Amino acid sequence: MINVSIINKSNNPLPAYQTKQAAGVDLCAFLEEDVVLKPMERKLIGTGLYMALPDGFEAMIRPRSGMAFKHGITVINTPGTIDADYRGEIKIALINLSNEAFTIKNGDRVAQMVVNKYEQVAFKISDSLDETERGAGGYGHTGK
Repeated sequence: MINVSIINKSNNPLPAYQTKQAAGVDLCAFLEEDVVLKPMERKLIGTGLYMALPDGFEAMIRPRSGMAFKHGITVINTPGTIDADYRGEIKIALINLSNEAFTIKNGDRVAQMVVNKYEQVAFKISDSLDETERGAGGYGHTGK
């Protein structure tokens, strides 16, 4: 487990894992007043959270499956990435893909955040690539 410094300017509890083997933590909306998302409307929802990830880590922002399935509310740029050098407020870009307005209240869980280790790569120009069974087969190439 890694330690991550976090500032909580909201009145919501810190993100926490809800089960022993959970990969992500829920992020809550930090709002002065309710936000209504109309059908096909998108809004940026603040969390009041600021954090400092260690070098070599990123945080991915993902939709909450229940909100997506039951209400059509999802994260626009899923997964959104928070880089280790970002120090601003964590905000969630939500969109309403349903046909009905949806109200977000202060403290509502609006997204999940998963912290991952990553490595940067160095790209090297090449004239060819190694051969694989799949080759250049793209979307739907297996017919399944």
